[in-house]
Amino acid sequence: MGFEWNDFPQEIRLLIFEALIQDGCSLGPLATVSREWQMKIEQHNFARIKLTPSRLPELDSMTRRNRALVDYIWICLELEDYDCTGCKSCMWSVDGELVKGHAREYRDHGNVTGIMHYLFYILGTWDPSGHLTLDISIHSPSDSKHWFKYLTFMPDTPADKLVGRGGHSIEEMISNSTYHDPHHGWVAGVRHFAPPKHAFRRVFRTIMPWWAELPSVPAVTSLLLRQQTRRKWTEGSLALMVACFPRLEEIHHEPWRHKGSPWKPKDADFRHLVDALRRSNKSLKKLVIFENFNQRYPYPGGRNSVRSSHPASSWNLVMVSRRLEHLAASFVVDASHFFDLKSPKKTWPRLTSLVLTSNLLTPGTSSVETGAMLQAAAAAAMRMPKLEMMEIWNGRKGLAALFQYQAPRDIRPATITWRGTWELAMKPAVIQAWEAVVHLCGGWRLYLVREQVDEAVIKSHADAIHHLKLAGQVMRPISLLQIRAEQKALERLPMVE
Repeated sequence: MGFEWNDFPQEIRLLIFEALIQDGCSLGPLATVSREWQMKIEQHNFARIKLTPSRLPELDSMTRRNRALVDYIWICLELEDYDCTGCKSCMWSVDGELVKGHAREYRDHGNVTGIMHYLFYILGTWDPSGHLTLDISIHSPSDSKHWFKYLTFMPDTPADKLVGRGGHSIEEMISNSTYHDPHHGWVAGVRHFAPPKHAFRRVFRTIMPWWAELPSVPAVTSLLLRQQTRRKWTEGSLALMVACFPRLEEIHHEPWRHKGSPWKPKDADFRHLVDALRRSNKSLKKLVIFENFNQRYPYPGGRNSVRSSHPASSWNLVMVSRRLEHLAASFVVDASHFFDLKSPKKTWPRLTSLVLTSNLLTPGTSSVETGAMLQAAAAAAMRMPKLEMMEIWNGRKGLAALFQYQAPRDIRPATITWRGTWELAMKPAVIQAWEAVVHLCGGWRLYLVREQVDEAVIKSHADAIHHLKLAGQVMRPISLLQIRAEQKALERLPMVE
C-alpha cells in the first residue's frame, strides 16, 4: 500500500525537509513536491541573501514578491585584485607600480561609494516593518592569496549553526587547511617567516567613501560590521552611515586596532561613532563594540596590545548606554572610566546586561585601584534596576580574567564569579558594596565562586573569551572562531621585529 506525502505527520515532513537543507542539495527542484515545500523553500532561500556588486541591480526585482521573507543581507564589497610587485621590499616601490597602486586605491574608494549609495537607495524603498539585518564586509580576493592564507570571508552564522558537513566545526575546517607558498613564507602548511610590514599596511589600509549624505533606510534594524573586514573606515564615515537607519535596534561593530601617532591607537573614530549614536538612533537597544587586535602583528595593534583609552572617550558611551538594554564594549574604553561617578548621577532604566574590559584586571595591578573600580561598578549597578548580569573582563596572551555579577532571579541566588589565570583577593568593602546591590533588588544572599584558568591555554584574547565563558555576547560567534583559527595558523610564526 503506497503512501502519499500528506499522509506523513507534519513533524516527519519537517524533519525530512530540514535534513535536505543540511545535506546542501539543490532545493529548487524540490519546490514542486507540494505547496507546503514551495513555501518552506522560499522561506529558506530568501531569509538570508548574499549580495555582490554584480547582483545588486537584481536585488529589487529578485525580492519583490518575497521581500517580507528577507531577514539578513550580506553585502560583499570586493576591492580590486593586487599582484606581488614589491612583495619583498616596500609596497609599490617601483615608480610605475606606485602610480598603479594609487589608481587602484582611487577606484576602490569610488566603487565602495557608488555601491553603498546604490544599495541604500534600493533598501530605502523597502517597507519599514519587521526586522532586517545588514551585514557589510569589505575585502580583496588577493588578501588570502599572498601572505595571509588563513584569512576567511564568511557570512554571519548563528552559534548553533557553526558545524559543517561531517560534524566538523568551521574552526576545524579552517585550521586543517594546508598552505604551500614558499614565496610568501608558507611551506607545507607552516609559516616559516613573517610578512613585511607593508603587507599589513595593504590589508589594513583605509577606505575613504566620498559620501556627504546617504538615503534614509528605515527597513534596516540591525547592522553588522565584523572583524573579517580589516580595512578601516575613515573618521566620521560610520557616523554618517548609522544616522541613515532611523529604526536601528542593534549594532555589532568589530573594528581592528589601528595605529595612531606615534604607534598608539586613536580614539577619534570611536568618539565619532558613539557621538552619532548619542544624537540619533533613539530606537537602539543593543550595542556591541569589539576592538580586535593580534599580538603577533607588527601593525596594527601588535605586541603593544594594551589600549590606553582616554577617560573622555567613555562619556558619550555612558550617555548612549542610558537608553540601551545591552551594552558590550571591549578594549575601546576602560571600565574604571565608565564607572567614574564624579559626574552628575546617572541611571540606566533599561539596561539588563553590561560587558566591559579593564586593564586593572591584570596581575600586579594595585589592589586599591582594582577594588575602587569594582566598588564603583557596584554603585553604578544600584542605578540599573533591570540589571541581570554585569561582566568586567580582560584577556590577551597568557592572561584571562573575569569578574561576573549575576542578579538573583526566581529561586536563583545572586552570585559573584571570579574566573582567571590568577587569584584576585576581594576586600570586604567590595563584597559589602555588591551585597547592597543584591539587597536593593530583593535578594537575600550573595554567593562567591572562584575558578582557575590555565595560563598555558590562553594564546590570545579570543582564547580568553572562550575559557572565561562570558555570558554576555562580546562579538559574533563566527568572528570568535575566525580569530581562534587565525591564531592557530600563526602559532609557529616568528615574531616580527
